[in-house]
Amino acid sequence: MVNDEYSLALLCDFYELTMGRGYFNSPVRDRIAYFDVFFRRVPDGGGYAVAAGLRQVADYIENLHFTESDIEYLRGRGIFDEGFLSYLRDFRFTGDIWSVPEGTVVFPREPIMTVRAPVIQAQLIETYCLLAFNHQSLIATKASRMVRAARGRPIAEFGSRRAHGESAAVLGARAAFIGGCAGTACTLSDKLYGVPAGGTMAHSWVQMFDSEYEAFETYCRLYPENPTLLVDTYSVFGSGIPNAVKAVKNVLWPMGKKKCAIRIDSGDITYITKKARRILDEEGLTDCTITVSNSIDEYLINELLSQGAVIDAFGIGERLITAKSDAVFGCVYKLAAIEENGVITPKIKISENTEKITNPHFKKVYRFYSNETGKAEADLITLHDETVDDREPIEIFDPEFTWKRRTLTNFTSRELLIPIFKNGELVYEFPELTEVREHCKREIATMWDEVLRFENPHEYYVDLSQKLWDIKNRMLSEKNGKK
Repeated sequence: MVNDEYSLALLCDFYELTMGRGYFNSPVRDRIAYFDVFFRRVPDGGGYAVAAGLRQVADYIENLHFTESDIEYLRGRGIFDEGFLSYLRDFRFTGDIWSVPEGTVVFPREPIMTVRAPVIQAQLIETYCLLAFNHQSLIATKASRMVRAARGRPIAEFGSRRAHGESAAVLGARAAFIGGCAGTACTLSDKLYGVPAGGTMAHSWVQMFDSEYEAFETYCRLYPENPTLLVDTYSVFGSGIPNAVKAVKNVLWPMGKKKCAIRIDSGDITYITKKARRILDEEGLTDCTITVSNSIDEYLINELLSQGAVIDAFGIGERLITAKSDAVFGCVYKLAAIEENGVITPKIKISENTEKITNPHFKKVYRFYSNETGKAEADLITLHDETVDDREPIEIFDPEFTWKRRTLTNFTSRELLIPIFKNGELVYEFPELTEVREHCKREIATMWDEVLRFENPHEYYVDLSQKLWDIKNRMLSEKNGKK
């Protein structure tokens, strides 16, 4: 439903509105706030994550407004004064946003997006920014892991019917494509975002005909360009593959067409694919490929391929679209600084859980690449006005043992956060989704194998500049002194 009475303005946590009203009626209403979006832990114990969801954040902010229906709802709650409601009626975002481009490899604790805006505006967009990054980054990261496990074999995302709602299906397919999947079964994601949609048949197609052979023959006549036949409705070797071979020879070969595929959706995949390949080759169907589906993830892919399973492509559903093994990404949105009269004052959140202590101030993030290998060596979080000289050595703390340092030389640096909005206007030109996917592929290629491995990956170096470290330490000391 999209009309004049529909908006996403109320897709926010209610406390953002109660705080907004409080800010509006307090001396801080005109203060500029800086919020960072970051995450604390890579899903599945992995060594890296892939950022996705920025395009939806930008669309949301460009169209953010409160309808009369929204205002009437809020008035009906009885806690919002007319002055604040009038402010919401004329609401538009006027702030600045920096972000990493979609498809960028990112790591815990570093900002992947920074918002600078009047505090009410910055607070109101919190929920949507988080849900967009949390969902799509989770799926893009999971897809990237599966694609790497497949070792060049294409993966199609098959998860719409298992997704947690329609937007999760459509945007999940988009994120999976960014992460490296070749396509999707979700037609709407193709129409809206250009994610290539494809599909062949379900078991019901085979069951609808009087015989399995008739089902395959009919399908080959209707779709002679590389058809895929589902061979495990009844018996893979008793009828499925024999009928598929017969249909290919009787229908496709007379047309001069050799390319086709079989799909296997159940059973002992390693045993079945090995035997299926042998039979297909013996029958002369050397151009027939084998696709497998069912409950598959990166761990099972690795196991199947290590056992010698003969697989040309994968279709993956629930374990991708829901990131089943670790279904939370964990982005948070934390205040880092405030600004009054051009003066930026850092803010810090302290917790008994050291993981939840934030990095204060308005910041930048640099990534350093070795000029010898082209690989990413480390990231450095700096103050917003610091610059890095590629000609000077950089010292980086080891993330596991902070008393250990690494000195980087002969490197090239790159700023990760780029301008997206300036004074409320979108200043970033979004690339085509295929370009985002290629950017992700290039990003993965810059990572060391030790960072990419699934089990016990090397923890990538993410350090604070000396100036930022000193400010954080001073603030921690001051806060502890007040207890």
